[in-house]
Amino acid sequence: MVAAAAVVVAVGTVAGVLSALDQGRAGDEARPEATRSPRLERLPVVPSPSAAEASPSVFATRTASPAPSATGTAKKRATVPPATRLYRHPDSQALDWVRAHPGDPRTPVIASRIADRPAAVWFADFTPTTITARVRAVTSGAAAQGRVPVVVAYAIPGRDCGGASEGGAPDLAAYDGWIDAFAAGLGSGEVVVILEPDAIAQSDCLTGARRAARFASLARAGRVLKAADPKARVYHDAGHSDWNPATQQASLLRQAGAASAASSDGVFSNVSNFNTTADEIAYDRRVLAALGGPASLGAVVDTSRNGNGAPADGAWCDPAGRRIGRAPTLSTGAARIDGYLWVKPPGESDGCQGAPGTFSPSYAYDLASP
Repeated sequence: MVAAAAVVVAVGTVAGVLSALDQGRAGDEARPEATRSPRLERLPVVPSPSAAEASPSVFATRTASPAPSATGTAKKRATVPPATRLYRHPDSQALDWVRAHPGDPRTPVIASRIADRPAAVWFADFTPTTITARVRAVTSGAAAQGRVPVVVAYAIPGRDCGGASEGGAPDLAAYDGWIDAFAAGLGSGEVVVILEPDAIAQSDCLTGARRAARFASLARAGRVLKAADPKARVYHDAGHSDWNPATQQASLLRQAGAASAASSDGVFSNVSNFNTTADEIAYDRRVLAALGGPASLGAVVDTSRNGNGAPADGAWCDPAGRRIGRAPTLSTGAARIDGYLWVKPPGESDGCQGAPGTFSPSYAYDLASP
């Protein structure tokens, strides 16, 4: 099965939810970009954010029992209070709609169950001169609140195999420079980086040489991001449970550096898709087992609209009957599952209940309704 995680509308059209772009604003300000959801061409014939994030994050879990150190450095790090909540970026279509429609009967549901919850911030454009400042605007805003931002790096060359999400850097050399600039904006605080949705799972359109070059660049990206901010957690593309078999995906991930602690903290799955959390947990654990590497590697699952699972008929464009999934959190209580995240902001239309990438209040209300 092939699936594209997010189809990006051309820059300069409409504002989507929680992407960071440079479209005429000052270079140090985060801005939304229009995106839409996956094309699944070959498919077979949520309490308030404060309550959800009140418990310690996965960062606390990982630092509570550090490896012994002769210098005592690890022991000192264990005493540093971790950020315990995910960051809600204030620039989003959902928030804009809620503010503009205080009297709409749908507003309370959308406000409390979507707009008030933290979602990922996408950086899907190739703007190397401003990317550092725009990433820094997000990470510094999160740090000021003592919260953990989730950022998505999405500019790999040949993105989406030339499909509707095509774009990104012109070549891998340019991409490497963009990643360097991206990393420079991370700061020194905790941050979750979702590195290039689809770039590994959807690499079969590349020649062997081009695939190897892409994977080398992704491994480098992981190393650069983690070296720039030792508290950054970098997750690599595992596709989802209805795509590649776990052993096949693990083999690809290994080639892209995902088994190395120097460039990876694990994998992510289900971005912009609908598969159940239980299915993704089981799949991610199989991927991690086949991947090898340190036992500290974990997985994060996109739960933004998987509350009812995938449609039985394989519909992908704003399908009816879907629901938001588990609230975003970095405390899952599940072995090797580091977080449930809203990588795809709920309410963004795939193109059937609104223009691709625009916020659809009717779709959002359907997703958020109990």
